[in-house]
Amino acid sequence: MIKEKTNITLTFEDFKTEVLNDYRIAITSRECSLLGRREVLTGKAKFGIFGDGKEVPQLAMAKFFKDGDFRSGYYRDQTFMMAIGQLTVEQFFAGLYGNTSIEQDPMSAGRQMGGHFATHSLNEDGSWKDLTKQKNSSADISPTAGQMPRLLGLAQASKIYRQVAGITNKSNFSVEGNEIAWGTIGNASTSEGLFFETINAAGVLQVPLIISVWDDEYGISVHAKHQTTKENISEILKGYQRDKDAKGYEILRVKGWDYSDLIATYEKASLIAREEHVPVLIHVNELTQPQGHSTSGSHERYKDADRLAWEKDFDCIRQMKLWMIAINIASPEEIAEIDLKAKNEVLEGKKAAWNAFINPIIQDQKELVKLLEKVAVSSENKDNILKQISELNSIKSPLKKEILIAARKSLRWISNGDGKNELSTWITSYLAKNQPDFSSHLYSDSDLNVFSVKEVLPQYNENSKEEADGRMILRDNFDAIFTKYPEALIFGEDAGAIGDVNQGLEGMQEKYGALRVADTGIREATIIGQGIGMALRGLRPIAEIQYLDYLLYAIQIMSDDLATLQYRTVGRQKAPLIIRTRGHRLEGIWHSGSPMGMIINAVRGIHVLVPRNMTKAAGFYNSLLECDEPALVIECLNGYRLKEKKPINYGEFKTPIGVVETIKEGNDITLVSYGSTLRLVEQAANELIEVGIDCEIIDLQSLLPFDINHDLVKSIAKTNRLLVIDEDVPGGASAYILQQIVEQQDGYNYLDSKPQTLTAKAHRPSYGTDGDYFSKPSAEDIYEKVYAMMNEVNPSKFPSLY
Repeated sequence: MIKEKTNITLTFEDFKTEVLNDYRIAITSRECSLLGRREVLTGKAKFGIFGDGKEVPQLAMAKFFKDGDFRSGYYRDQTFMMAIGQLTVEQFFAGLYGNTSIEQDPMSAGRQMGGHFATHSLNEDGSWKDLTKQKNSSADISPTAGQMPRLLGLAQASKIYRQVAGITNKSNFSVEGNEIAWGTIGNASTSEGLFFETINAAGVLQVPLIISVWDDEYGISVHAKHQTTKENISEILKGYQRDKDAKGYEILRVKGWDYSDLIATYEKASLIAREEHVPVLIHVNELTQPQGHSTSGSHERYKDADRLAWEKDFDCIRQMKLWMIAINIASPEEIAEIDLKAKNEVLEGKKAAWNAFINPIIQDQKELVKLLEKVAVSSENKDNILKQISELNSIKSPLKKEILIAARKSLRWISNGDGKNELSTWITSYLAKNQPDFSSHLYSDSDLNVFSVKEVLPQYNENSKEEADGRMILRDNFDAIFTKYPEALIFGEDAGAIGDVNQGLEGMQEKYGALRVADTGIREATIIGQGIGMALRGLRPIAEIQYLDYLLYAIQIMSDDLATLQYRTVGRQKAPLIIRTRGHRLEGIWHSGSPMGMIINAVRGIHVLVPRNMTKAAGFYNSLLECDEPALVIECLNGYRLKEKKPINYGEFKTPIGVVETIKEGNDITLVSYGSTLRLVEQAANELIEVGIDCEIIDLQSLLPFDINHDLVKSIAKTNRLLVIDEDVPGGASAYILQQIVEQQDGYNYLDSKPQTLTAKAHRPSYGTDGDYFSKPSAEDIYEKVYAMMNEVNPSKFPSLY
């Protein structure tokens, strides 16, 4: 009996009430799945993927999910969200229809397809809610197993809050680290590397997470025999089982249709994870998928008759019904009455959600028709406008797109006068009203965004010209950061005991402890995941990726999860993670470190900062810790041993974000670059001045955001020439920089010569100093490129070199 397994004293009537309430939730969720599929097939919704067949185990999980806990799951968890009170029938269908109202669809305001769930961690102004007083779900993403890395960080936050003393702002985020991070994943997705990387990391870290594997034997149409060795994920993970000699996981197995045993299993798992901070894996097997994978096909195409018959018999809701009848919880007639009531409630909820979605659009449709009828009267092309009216009127359930198409096409047929201004104003207003519903909150709109931070210059002792290696500037600034921000922590490969590979964290672990300055395994994706999860829970993590080239292991998580977080939650969740790495200008294929075009085009939503020295880098860290946005900081790999002046205001000086710096003024040509290449640009410019060519040099400092003050175009207005020097491949970051200057800033208006780029070769550099010289822009390349551009301007003064 549940009463005995949960150690809760219940009367039979209380027990019966609880069970029947669970059943109501399960059957309501099932009806949503069934009706949701029909809505897709009739064209009211675009696509559907539902949680039918997984209802009963999700009820059990929900019973032990407490305030402060976090879910990191996938798109089958609708029953769980209903059970914790975070999803209504109307919200379910609002998500299915893609309603762009955050009130109607609080999960994503139509930005994600149905089945992607989230709770609001932030108030409308971007400030934190008290996460310890609500049940929390991190925002889902579709890429399979993509929810796993963030799960690791959500769990690690509990360990940090429990074991690290002195965190002053934790009251909104944790109660002594008692929170569990609950992960869910389909059995097929356990084949992904992200799953195994997370499993291993959580076992090493010993953090309080519970992973539920929903096992229905299929991944879309592919059977488990093609997915998993031995067709059994818990079997092959047995080596992770903890024992008296070694830490590891508690691995539990339970049938997904056994309501009573599921509750006992989840109670056991929650006690272990919450009290002992031990990770738990629950393999929930013998589950079904009554409607197949999604609305895009039927599972009858790939399941044989025996499997289909078994799924019908062992459907978890059917088994729950039989169990309730067997122990006299409810009669078949009482259950049928609950079923009918749920069906009607879901139908009414669906209607309400549809009306809330479609009625405002119909009002816009009527408004436009009325306007078009008015302007058509006096138009020379009346028949063409009437055709647009007729086509628009014929649409019973219009989309915003269809309304705007009709308006824009009609505008083509209206001459000057004839209501043209009125229609064009309507179109402009309609776009202004609706475009933000699809485009807002890629970056923070709060008062803590990166533009809120003002520059604070490094201060120096005027009586001292003392210089130090660049790595010491970073080290001393990190020291100031960890003192100033007790919630700040850093982790990565070699970041702990040896103080990172370039000694920028020398002595920091000894001073601040192994939890705040930590070594990790070689596992870049979950390093980023740790940072995302901890940032979601109010900590200020700095995730270190040893080299920029290794960032490619983590680019999917950065792109699909971190970069989209504020966007896909319409500003209701944030993860101000700082990613620290190093790159550029080292010798060899694997540490050349300049795939910038790929990075900046994959991570829109994350700021990309490219400081030219360690003082600038330190200033970026100081700025970012006052912001609520994620960023990637790329330190110059060959700059750690170069000498820089020692500031006296560590932790306080701030490099402005999105602001370029003119590091040499000139009149003949504007040279634009960033990072390590700037040193070569400066060398070439010094040599060019000897032959009468005066270059202006501008350090971009950040690629995302890009020159918010448009200082680059001001320089071009003076010099009338532009050369972008970049060590990425041709058409990489240089193409982006040119697009920003020439198109976005209208730089073409001031150019007297063709804007040009000087990039690395299309390949990566081979090993050794010669490999670098023959592959990436050298000082001689820069000199000769500038000289050739000036030769075109004045061939007599600058005769051709070749």
